Amino acid sequence: MNMILLFVGAVIIACILLKPIAAKLPFPTLLIFIALGMFLGSGGPLHINFNDFKATESACTAALIFIMFYGGFNTNIERARPVAVPAVLLSTAGVVITAGLTAVFAHVALRFDWPLALLLGSIISSTDAASVFSVLREHRLSLKGGTDSLLEVESGSNDPLAYMLTAVFSALALGEAVNLPVLIAQQIVFGAAFGLAFGWVGMKLACRMNLESQSETIVLIAIALLSFAVPSQLGGNGFLSVYLAGIVLGASDIPSKREMVHVFDVLTEMAEMAIFFLIGLLVTPARLPQAILPALGLVLFMLFIGRPVAVCAIMPPRRERLGQIGLVSWAGLRGAASVVFVLFTVVSGVPGSRDLFDLVFMVAIISIVMQGSLLPAVAKRLKMIDEAGDVGRTFNDYQEETDLSFIKLKVDAGHPFAGRSLAQIGEAASMLVVLILRHGAEPVIPNGDTVIETGDLLVLAAPTFEERAGVSLREHHIGEHHHWAGCALHELPHGGRRFIVVLLKREGETIIPNGDTQLLPGDDVVIATLG
Repeated sequence: MNMILLFVGAVIIACILLKPIAAKLPFPTLLIFIALGMFLGSGGPLHINFNDFKATESACTAALIFIMFYGGFNTNIERARPVAVPAVLLSTAGVVITAGLTAVFAHVALRFDWPLALLLGSIISSTDAASVFSVLREHRLSLKGGTDSLLEVESGSNDPLAYMLTAVFSALALGEAVNLPVLIAQQIVFGAAFGLAFGWVGMKLACRMNLESQSETIVLIAIALLSFAVPSQLGGNGFLSVYLAGIVLGASDIPSKREMVHVFDVLTEMAEMAIFFLIGLLVTPARLPQAILPALGLVLFMLFIGRPVAVCAIMPPRRERLGQIGLVSWAGLRGAASVVFVLFTVVSGVPGSRDLFDLVFMVAIISIVMQGSLLPAVAKRLKMIDEAGDVGRTFNDYQEETDLSFIKLKVDAGHPFAGRSLAQIGEAASMLVVLILRHGAEPVIPNGDTVIETGDLLVLAAPTFEERAGVSLREHHIGEHHHWAGCALHELPHGGRRFIVVLLKREGETIIPNGDTQLLPGDDVVIATLG
């Protein structure tokens, strides 16, 4: 057990350390995690012989749950609404068209029999959300005509249908008796019903139980797991359910949403790392050369025929949006979801699925390298980059430059504000009094004639400090044995770091310090660290 934990910890640290290096490379950073897995795997110098497809499928499915949930939760509904119809059509009809055309190519050009060709087409029919989000965010690609929102919604919502097609054709490939209308209805109805229901339940729990933000986040994690597990157990589409639950919760006005987004941002990043690393660890490099040419043929077919036909069928070509159609066609990256779906076929025992795994793996690699790396250049070539836009607006964790923070100010006897009207005070240091609590809890809506009384608690709005490169604010507690205790500020050892103690809190009192101010045990200090 200790060795497993040691290995997992070392891999996580390696992924984090490699990420800044990978960000400077021309291809999406997610590839570096696959490369790390392959480096440590059976074909690498450490020769770790890992071939547990079932454990990998379980781990990757769990990771994909959070990626799908976050894809829904982090969708900015207001930005997505204008492109919702083409995005939803691309994630449904577009997936079916792409799967069908790819199956025909696999049957005719690659000599696959029809069951396996249809299964392959289903597995690689969806656009990979992790890869698309990675490219958009890394290159800060804001695209004209809401194309960034369109790609976000499509890639986040098309996996459920691809998974359903994979499940259907896996059953057919295994020779199972399948009632297609019943199976499809069961997948869609149970998936949609439980997703909406769990999203609603999660919203009510978060809004009405007065939980702390940490507890609210734990509730949402539980909702994500339940919204997948319950419909899946009943034969429904768990991925559809978890995505819809995320949409409902992301669109609701739940407390501490921004903090939750940041938590899920970390969880999703770890999930993406885990999927790509495990895939790289699982693959056998010696088996890959035979899959390169068929995979390249599939990628080129989907890129120049399959995907454009599907896009044009849904977004009829008009001169003014040819650039958008071209970019959406190029942005159909294949990635983690396709490999997770093919793992499902291997675990299910579908004949030929082991070779299918190698082929789908190479399709994902070639697609990410070729389409992902060139996506910014293609967007520029098609004149689709919106220089004045901000791709961050397509996500719920977007934060305006002018976001406000609220602070409180108690007006004690002798305070310079006491007895003065707000008009006489003016805007103190760009702060605005938005509420006054008087006599303990009586709210007063202020205007310019409102006179501040002794004992009032003022609620002020001020621009939020945003950490800049080289400047950050941190709060530190001075304990009894802290090496700063008893020191004056000018005596503090800097140790090569540039910092300034800008604020001192002592026994409820706020102190603006100077160089002679002595730090005492129990003090809380706010430090500005300078790069």
